[in-house]
Amino acid sequence: MYGIIVTQDLDYSLARAAEQGIVTAVGDLYERHRRRVYSLCLRMTGSREEAEDLTQEVFIQLLRKVGSFRGESQFSTWLYRLTVNQVLMHFRRTVRQREDVRCELELAIPKSLRVSEVTERIALEKALARLPAGSRAIFLMFAVAGYNHREIAHMFGCSIGNSKSQLHKARKKLKRLLTV
Repeated sequence: MYGIIVTQDLDYSLARAAEQGIVTAVGDLYERHRRRVYSLCLRMTGSREEAEDLTQEVFIQLLRKVGSFRGESQFSTWLYRLTVNQVLMHFRRTVRQREDVRCELELAIPKSLRVSEVTERIALEKALARLPAGSRAIFLMFAVAGYNHREIAHMFGCSIGNSKSQLHKARKKLKRLLTV
């Protein structure tokens, strides 16, 4: 029990010192918590490279936001929430970047082709609306947003095999709906 109190007091003291700009305090917080932050980032992204980058981003954010830690909870709880928020913002940025690329591609298509595709797009949207919600969501995340099966499985809390199966079922039903 005394070990927990000492740890909480040490983290609180280091956070206050980091808030005052003491560089060694930031380094000590990094050494104490980097493995836990990295592990959380890795679980959420499934990518070592992204987890490493996000771990660095979390500690940069820690420098900016350490003043908001009031000590009402454990420092590790506060840092966990900061990490989750950072990863979620990363996911949002990634989706937005993919959408921007898709919009640029649509603008590059000649208008004559886009007009003829309007009817196809309407038919596709109607067919998508007829898919079961789970299959539709996985199809859109894979085919439109560009996520891979591991990312989709992580986001939806299902297995990679389930993601693949739902995508297969969605494609099969879409093909049937669009060829009628």
